[in-house]
Amino acid sequence: MSIMRKNCCCYSVCRERVLRLKSARRERRHPGFQMRGGKRRNAETPTVASDIGRRGGAFCAKQGGTAKHMAFVHAWTKALLRIANDSDLEGIIMGKKDNKQEFVAQITPRSEDFSQWYTDVILKTDLVDYAPVRGCMVMKPYGYAIWERIQQEMDRRFKETGHENVAMPMLIPESLLLKEAEHVEGFAPEVAWVTQGGTETLQERLAIRPTSETIFCTMYAKWVQSWRDLPMKYNQWCSVMRWEKTTRPFLRTSEFWWQEGHTIHETAEEAQEETITMLNVYRQVAEDVLAMPVICGRKSDKEKFAGAQATYSIEAMMQDGKALQAGTSHNFGTNFSEAYGIQFLSRDGKLEYAQETSWGTSTRLIGAIVMTHGDERGLKLPPRVAPIQVVILPIAQHKPGVLEAAAALRDTLAQAGIRVKMDDRDTYSAGWKFNEWEMKGVPLRLEIGPRDIENGTVMSMRRDTLEKTALSLENIADTVKKTLDDIHATMLAQAQAFMESHISNASNMEELEKGVQDGFVLAPWCEERACEDLIKEKFNATTRNMPFDQSALRQDAKCVCCGKLAKKLIYFAKAY
Repeated sequence: MSIMRKNCCCYSVCRERVLRLKSARRERRHPGFQMRGGKRRNAETPTVASDIGRRGGAFCAKQGGTAKHMAFVHAWTKALLRIANDSDLEGIIMGKKDNKQEFVAQITPRSEDFSQWYTDVILKTDLVDYAPVRGCMVMKPYGYAIWERIQQEMDRRFKETGHENVAMPMLIPESLLLKEAEHVEGFAPEVAWVTQGGTETLQERLAIRPTSETIFCTMYAKWVQSWRDLPMKYNQWCSVMRWEKTTRPFLRTSEFWWQEGHTIHETAEEAQEETITMLNVYRQVAEDVLAMPVICGRKSDKEKFAGAQATYSIEAMMQDGKALQAGTSHNFGTNFSEAYGIQFLSRDGKLEYAQETSWGTSTRLIGAIVMTHGDERGLKLPPRVAPIQVVILPIAQHKPGVLEAAAALRDTLAQAGIRVKMDDRDTYSAGWKFNEWEMKGVPLRLEIGPRDIENGTVMSMRRDTLEKTALSLENIADTVKKTLDDIHATMLAQAQAFMESHISNASNMEELEKGVQDGFVLAPWCEERACEDLIKEKFNATTRNMPFDQSALRQDAKCVCCGKLAKKLIYFAKAY
């Protein structure tokens, strides 16, 4: 502070800003802290310094200031550079352009450590926090708002296809869980047990549901009498508990939130139709809501759900080339109905077992959104699932009419059904807010200031392309809606292009090994489990699913692993 006298005209503004910069730098919580060349820096510093230089110099000149005053301004700029402790900012302050991309410092670059990048993003953007219970997470309001959007989009589609919501108890008696042998064997290592209620030791252990087939089946056996009672198509939104050894928020936690559909039908054909219908619902949500392309197909017998006749999945590709199973749909046939006694009187007057299906998706979809679309700036949310679709930032909000114009813009967009927020906090600079909302992945930012009001425009910035465009305030709601739709289409196209560029074909183990390092591999397979096991052992890759379209399989194709005659084309990949 010794370099600027207290009687200098720009002393007060400089003192206020440098104290704020010092505090932010010390706390390391400022969203403006960014990386360049491996060094920490404050993104606001060049803005503040150039602002002081411009405004302070102009003020000095207007007040008849001397060259000495101007020297103070220049010296203060130098002081800000030292505070930032980053010598390469001098070029920016002095007006030189730097084309290097600037990154938020709290977020590890994807190319450096993709796993740490993911963790940084979900924590820094307030999606989630770690719970005091092993392997559990707390979904914070911003994260839960995304889940609510997914719920709403799915629930509407469930009801359109004739399903109703129910609620089943979370505790399942051990005797019920043991009825279907393959099912209990598949889930036994993950089951958490309740053995005591209050001060009383329970006579029979109660499982905290890892999934709800057993309780649904028990109730269906009670409710179904004849073919006239069918189909029963129920779904529930709940959390389940699976005692996972290795956990990561959203992707795999001991407790997670999901929906699980359970239906029973009169015929095998109806059950199969239901299984594929719900798989397509998941695909539609992934592509039309999450802007996330997926591959649909049938799982191998090794990878199918425990107790199912057949399992189908949608597989998404993350930016590190790994697969994420984003949803599954199962045809149980009569496996569970036979174990639990779900019988009905048929149209022919015979007692028959019901055909059953189950299907589910979970909060893992939030992790999929992050890893499909995110970048070094943080989240990049598809508009149709974003809690806030548009954020409005008043520029120079202390000037007359700015806040009123911003509020009017907000109200116009809100009345058009757009999820909008106006950030009129006066404790943060515009640059700080830019960084924060970009990090949170809001699809569209609108800036409005005195010049915009005069011109009848608003400045927009798209989170997907980072393009800035002036938009007319006339018919602004329609313009914003079209822009949001275009953002969704662009994000889907970008993700689709990435997926397609990271899918390869393999006819031997060498090609397979190379391909699974950063993507999916489509290869011929003999359908023998031994080949699956060997590939997993050697390359840590698993079968994902067999695409419905098998027309590309040549009649003389050989298994990628053993060389026997291939029966199916199947995707291999490393996976979460």
